[in-house]
Amino acid sequence: MAVKEPKRVLFVNSEICPFVPETEISSLGRYLPQYIQEAGKEIRSFMPKYGCINERRNQLHEVIRLSGMNIVVNDVDRPLIIKVSSIPSARMQVYFIDNEDYFKRKFIHTDADGVFFPDNDERAAFFARGILETVKKLRWKPDLIHCNGWISYILPMYLKKIYKNDPVFATSKVVTSLYYGDYADIRFSADMKSKVMMPGLRSRDAEHLSVEEPGGINLAKLAIQYSDGIIKGTPELDSELETYIKRLGIPVMEHVSPDFQTNSYVRRYNAFYDQILQKEKDAK
Repeated sequence: MAVKEPKRVLFVNSEICPFVPETEISSLGRYLPQYIQEAGKEIRSFMPKYGCINERRNQLHEVIRLSGMNIVVNDVDRPLIIKVSSIPSARMQVYFIDNEDYFKRKFIHTDADGVFFPDNDERAAFFARGILETVKKLRWKPDLIHCNGWISYILPMYLKKIYKNDPVFATSKVVTSLYYGDYADIRFSADMKSKVMMPGLRSRDAEHLSVEEPGGINLAKLAIQYSDGIIKGTPELDSELETYIKRLGIPVMEHVSPDFQTNSYVRRYNAFYDQILQKEKDAK
């Protein structure tokens, strides 16, 4: 009898503690992959290598065989650097997407005065492409990709449009965690849509960004459009997003408050992953 291979889950995180300060999102990025791995799935976990991360203390080192390619964002070639660190207590590695221009600064999304970085749209595009290209190099075929945090929200569109015929991603499903009010103060540059366009995309594919001043709600809608499932990171979402999700008829996992002292909440996540994967199996 053939041994059934474990399902593979790729975690795309905006934050993971202890590399950045502890918040609910960074704690979810830290503990959820560990518990999903302990539940029997194979995992890989990624986040940006923000300049505030102490590389020596956290024992980051560059993975030479994965680094070296260039990624074009807004018509500029930028080198992709991949670093890795381990969380020994979790028996888990974390991969970091790095680039001197985008991630050297000592803050995460805003400057010292709390002002949103004007190139955050480019950083999100670079982050998404960097992950997808790195996973291709790893030759690691994910069954499901979980996007958590707004900087991951461009990835679903790239996955379903640019990489849809790539053997590594052809059958990959994507779920996205959304949070109420997480987008209210986010404003991107007026030319965000043109910045994130890549070969293989048509203008209508990113129609949600075709507004005078794209904001967090527009980016969240883009993620929803290309997701196979939505996870409520808060009990309620912005009404505009709730309406859009219902219109598309996408499966939704209702909010479950994570208890990071136990793994009780993980059963809900694991069951939802299996629901999305089973839906694809039933459709064949």
